[in-house]
Amino acid sequence: MDCIKERRSIRKYISKPVDKKLINEILSAAVLAPSAKNRQPWKFIVYSAGSKDELLNAMEKGLIKTKAELSNMPNSEYLLSDAFNTLRIMREAPTVIMVLNTNGSSPFADIDTFARITEICDSLSIGAAIENMLLKATELGLGTLWIANTCYAYNELADFIGTTDLLIGAVALGYADEAPAPRPRKSLDETAEYR
Repeated sequence: MDCIKERRSIRKYISKPVDKKLINEILSAAVLAPSAKNRQPWKFIVYSAGSKDELLNAMEKGLIKTKAELSNMPNSEYLLSDAFNTLRIMREAPTVIMVLNTNGSSPFADIDTFARITEICDSLSIGAAIENMLLKATELGLGTLWIANTCYAYNELADFIGTTDLLIGAVALGYADEAPAPRPRKSLDETAEYR
């Protein structure tokens, strides 16, 4: 419970690199997560230093392209300004871990109902793996940010990574340069009911 209560979404990092041994401990925690039908659909690609810069340059190109394409869409300015802020955070974090679903494909692909259900179940499984990563990182004194804004540069990131697997998102990882207070949470009365 301590790590669950202490975990925060970190948006400011110091420049100290994260040792590979610690990253391996975090990834080892991830693969212990439960998964639908024990498919273990996750794959993690770790980027740091120069390789991270190249990855994030590809993401920036994708965000610029998406911004131009969605300029007339309601709320696009807010959504994309948040995505560009996420990119800034990813550039500051010493490590970025890209998370893939090895059983999925592009979200733009037309798939049948059974494949969609499998994809949803695998995404839930990967969510459990990511939560394990976040909690283990907290235990090790590291900060993290679970990132979904990769979706706004999906094709550019998938092309850069060289994958046809489904890109789920990313986790920024490093030593925190902030100590945010807990965010408000809904009460059990608002979120749970007994029948």
